[in-house]
Amino acid sequence: MGSGAKRFTLLAIIFVFALFVAGLMTGAIGAVFYQSDEDKEAGLTAEGPFIPKPEVHLPAQTVFPKSEREYYLEFLEAEEKERELGEEALSDHERALVDDGPFRGNFTILITNTLLSSWLASLLLILLFVLGARKAKLVPGRLQTFVELAIEGLLKFVEGVVGRQRARMLFPVIATIFLFVMFNAWIGLLPIYPAIGFMTGDHIQIHLLRPAGTDMNMPLALALVSFVFVEYLGFRMLGIGYLTKFVRIGSLKRGVADLVRLRFLGAFQNLLDFFFVGPLEAFSELVRLISFTFRLFGNMTAGEILVLVSAFLVPFIATIGVYGLELLVGFIQALIFAGLTLVFAAIAMIPHDAEAH
Repeated sequence: MGSGAKRFTLLAIIFVFALFVAGLMTGAIGAVFYQSDEDKEAGLTAEGPFIPKPEVHLPAQTVFPKSEREYYLEFLEAEEKERELGEEALSDHERALVDDGPFRGNFTILITNTLLSSWLASLLLILLFVLGARKAKLVPGRLQTFVELAIEGLLKFVEGVVGRQRARMLFPVIATIFLFVMFNAWIGLLPIYPAIGFMTGDHIQIHLLRPAGTDMNMPLALALVSFVFVEYLGFRMLGIGYLTKFVRIGSLKRGVADLVRLRFLGAFQNLLDFFFVGPLEAFSELVRLISFTFRLFGNMTAGEILVLVSAFLVPFIATIGVYGLELLVGFIQALIFAGLTLVFAAIAMIPHDAEAH
């Protein structure tokens, strides 16, 4: 390493260390040392000059239309007043706002910040693959190479589970789920997400964009897509015989026959298969909706909170490690969601009799 490279490395290390010290002193941890005694006695949280105390609202926030956004702002004000002064300090109108929740009961087409984020992720995915495949060349460029590697990697992943013959039938849905979940997780880490929104005073009350995975509606919608896709494949490949996985008529017939012949052990096993195992299989299919939804929602929401809290405590450099962790979590969650859908689809295509043998 030459002297110029050593000097550049040393300056980079000094710069990074200076940013770390600046973040430590300007974050909530450093603010504790110069917080006033009055604030300490009042139990107020120390805040740095740059990042305000994070406030996470689990329901998605309405951004359009304007009338619904104004209603949501009124709800936030009433909610904060109740939290600070108690319910008895609320007027009748404010109490009604808190009781009704952030969304009105009447039917209104709402565009939330999480919905906008999902549209943005979909648009980026479409643009990426359209531009990558628009002018395909024998000697691919960088973008075409990236697109081909992504498609080839996902296709081999599907082939490894269901084989080459059925891979192309499952590939479009599995790849779409994987890329959609991953992109939604990754673009939520862009700095513009917490920086753009509708302000009230000095703070942003409603963010224009928010990671779609933090809205339970998106994981639930993906879980429904996965569920319908798996059941569709089961009926498509096995016909009405797919129902024997849940209603095991063969086990009932064998159980009754064994009972008539006084074969009590065989009768018990077959009747148990009919009355318990079959309904349990049906119940497990429905439970996937809950597990898929809350797994993705919980991890994405926890990730957003972790990023906000780390930036509040120690801004700048210290948050880089958290961002790297969230990139990994987004990839893993996409892989789990798509992988489980693929495995359940492969199981659904196996005849029940063949599975039993």
